[in-house]
Amino acid sequence: MIETPRLILRGWREADLEPWAALNADPEVMRHFPTTYSRVESDAMAAVNQTHIEQHGFGLWAVERRDDGAFLGFTGLMTLRESNPLAPGVEAGWRLARHAWGQGYATEAARAALDFGFTRLALATIVAFTAAPNLPSQAVMGRLAMIRRPDLDFDHPAVPEGHVLRPHRVWSAAAP
Repeated sequence: MIETPRLILRGWREADLEPWAALNADPEVMRHFPTTYSRVESDAMAAVNQTHIEQHGFGLWAVERRDDGAFLGFTGLMTLRESNPLAPGVEAGWRLARHAWGQGYATEAARAALDFGFTRLALATIVAFTAAPNLPSQAVMGRLAMIRRPDLDFDHPAVPEGHVLRPHRVWSAAAP
């Protein structure tokens, strides 16, 4: 568990599944992904996230607001899949419910995740990437003092050729 002034990053709970599914079914939240997710797909992703945490000691943690316990989404670190052109390595990621946008939660949680990666995991580099049109996530990357890496940009292999979301922009952070 990681705590920030306003947030708790923690393992996944059964109670997270319903708001997680609602977040993934929201077309506005998922506008930078090829499709929204069904409840079954959302539950499966939460299970994968929790398994990664249990196996590696880190992962895409559920994010809870400290003052009221509200589930906000996820933020954390994930081992890159072999199919990712940036592999091997670790990526930072986040996805928050619309009601949590514009309050600095993504930056606060991601900063804590990066700190965990550098101090507790002794990672040398952490990358973040997103679809080229996803300017809000790229703004978070900038606020995290990540460096834009156009030399590492790639077409995401899980997105169909010709799709507007296939080109991905890469940012990276190095251990202090």
